Amino acid sequence: MKKSISILLAVITLGLMLTAFTGCTASNPSDNSAGDNNTVATFGSKDSGSITVYTALEDELVTEYLADFNAKYPNIKVNVVRESTGVITAKLIAEKENPQADLVWGTAASSMMVLDDQGQLEPYAPVGVERILTKFKSDKAVPTWVGIDAWETAFVINTVELEKLGLKVEDIKSYQDLLKPELKGHIVMSNPNSSGTGFLTVAGVLQLNGKDTEKGWDYLTALHENIDQYVHSGSKPAKMAAGGETVVGVSFGYAGISQKKKGAPVETIFPTEGSGWDMEANALIKKDKINLAAQTFLDWAITDSAMNLYKENYPIIATGGDGTYDGYTIDPIKQLIENDFVWVAKNRDSILEKWMSKFDGKSAAK
Repeated sequence: MKKSISILLAVITLGLMLTAFTGCTASNPSDNSAGDNNTVATFGSKDSGSITVYTALEDELVTEYLADFNAKYPNIKVNVVRESTGVITAKLIAEKENPQADLVWGTAASSMMVLDDQGQLEPYAPVGVERILTKFKSDKAVPTWVGIDAWETAFVINTVELEKLGLKVEDIKSYQDLLKPELKGHIVMSNPNSSGTGFLTVAGVLQLNGKDTEKGWDYLTALHENIDQYVHSGSKPAKMAAGGETVVGVSFGYAGISQKKKGAPVETIFPTEGSGWDMEANALIKKDKINLAAQTFLDWAITDSAMNLYKENYPIIATGGDGTYDGYTIDPIKQLIENDFVWVAKNRDSILEKWMSKFDGKSAAK
């Protein structure tokens, strides 16, 4: 044991000597960047440099949010790779041995748990992390991921097109109502393999129907009969409903509310059984050398200024907010199902594989 400790100390000493020549630094285990008592090699500056950020946030939101960061840190260049949640998750897993991203920003917590289980996330406690509600961050002593907001399943209904089918908005209140024969071929939903919204919807339906039973899959099979197509974006079903391309878009709350604000003839309905949901979360990617500017970004990403921006689009924010939810006629917190994130992360692959085998025939071309 003493020999092992001596070797370990020698290795650490050598590493510290090498950093003096390579421009890297070794962070102290007590610093925010260190977790599980491991020393983390870092490089660069907290206030300048270039970082690569993977995100599943909507394109227009990335531009809006980054304006605030760029104003505060003009000397940090942010290279954004924006894809849907499923694509981002698959990309990160594929790059495990040679990670390209410095951090993940605004990607589903269920995906963060998958990456965390594979050892791809570096523990990091952003400045102000104590303000984040417990259920919005990982349960590690030094969190491996930190949530920023939540989003939930909703039905976005084009009222004009619905009336043409002889139905009213009041007729669509629950998941079961989506099985009405009048809606056959008039529903668009997100593909869970490429969209976080699609996955949280499917995972929510399964949990509402006994998780590991066939009841949930039986419902999805019945719903499939009414589906026109599965698209590869969480917001696209809402946009299609707003444009009259479909009658019902199974999307998320903000997407429908924002379309109505723009003047579209849509109503956003939350299923009476409860909505599946997920969190948008941030994490530092485990690499041989951690870019200090990436830590700065993660610090900024949970500041009050960032949270206020998130709240304009996703009223359920990780600091709890002030209890007001713009555009909602209900309290969205009460609408959320009891989400078993551990079960969701553990079963993610098998759920997606089974969904693909059953329903992928109606997926839109990528």
